[in-house]
Amino acid sequence: MPKAPLYKQDGTTSGEIDLSDGVFGVEFKPELISQVVVAQRANLRQNNRMTKTRGMVRGGGAKPWRQKGTGRARQGSIRAPHWVGGGHAFGGQKHNSHQDIPRKMNRGALKSALSEKVRNENLKVLDQLEVKEIKTKTVAAVLTSLGLGRG
Repeated sequence: MPKAPLYKQDGTTSGEIDLSDGVFGVEFKPELISQVVVAQRANLRQNNRMTKTRGMVRGGGAKPWRQKGTGRARQGSIRAPHWVGGGHAFGGQKHNSHQDIPRKMNRGALKSALSEKVRNENLKVLDQLEVKEIKTKTVAAVLTSLGLGRG
């Protein structure tokens, strides 16, 4: 059964705590963690870019002028990409990048990461957190005393 040191708020240790084998004694699986992180980051994307192509723009069904005899360049539609008010050539379209993460896979990745933290002695368990006033400065002081602050 894995053990972790129990810390007080001032950064001193106050004993050890037994951790569950089911959560903190799991084999490290970096591929599983990578898969879950990639899926989570993909699910954060909005992917809502959208422009109308020449086929989506309203109008432009008839030829603007006849093919020959006018002296002007031949044109097929007033909604072609080079016309003002025309559609975009190869415009961006909405894309669904959502990836389903099975519950067992998500939990397995979390357990694997927590187990690796315990093996590398990077997990700090706090016995009690009491903050006199709800301010960033006080919480930052607690984190610094535990060795988790910046710098």
